[in-house]
Amino acid sequence: MTKKLVLGTRNQGKIAEFRALLADEDVTLLSWKDFDYPFSVVEDGKTFWENALKKAELTARITSEVSLADDSGLEIMYLGQRPGIFSARYAGPDAGDEENNLKVLKELEAVPLPERGARFVCALAIYSPDGKWDWVEGECKGVIIDSFQGKNGFGYDPLFLVPDLGKTFAELSQEEKNRISHRARAMEKLHPLLKKYFP
Repeated sequence: MTKKLVLGTRNQGKIAEFRALLADEDVTLLSWKDFDYPFSVVEDGKTFWENALKKAELTARITSEVSLADDSGLEIMYLGQRPGIFSARYAGPDAGDEENNLKVLKELEAVPLPERGARFVCALAIYSPDGKWDWVEGECKGVIIDSFQGKNGFGYDPLFLVPDLGKTFAELSQEEKNRISHRARAMEKLHPLLKKYFP
């Protein structure tokens, strides 16, 4: 019997990352794009995990499959942990990656590099149609540089420098990113839990 896991997103970048992160698991990864239902979640939680749980629960209820959802974002210490849970819509409800990045750059203008510490956070929630659920969290620390570097990834990747590597997330290959990213670290914690949902 095929084990299906539905990812609560339409974001192509996320779908690609999760496909790679789940490559060793005997599961078929689907997403909202595979269903005709017009999924819509009001992400009004106060934390990443609350938003992830909302998406996972809705997805499981609609699809009747075990569902996985993430809520992730960028926390910049100088900005009091902003953009945080508003990362995807920081420059406004219809803003794209570039507008969000430009807003961050503007807010950090004249702030020296040592004070631009940041972390990417990923909360993952898994939810089964019978109401069972778990959540885990992963993080990756870095600094926000003052110009775009690299062409890979999505979101704030071109501004997020990993000091140990001397590269931004957008300069890493998919394999490199999948070894150190916040999403990869959350998935490491989730892997042992999958047995509970796919006995």
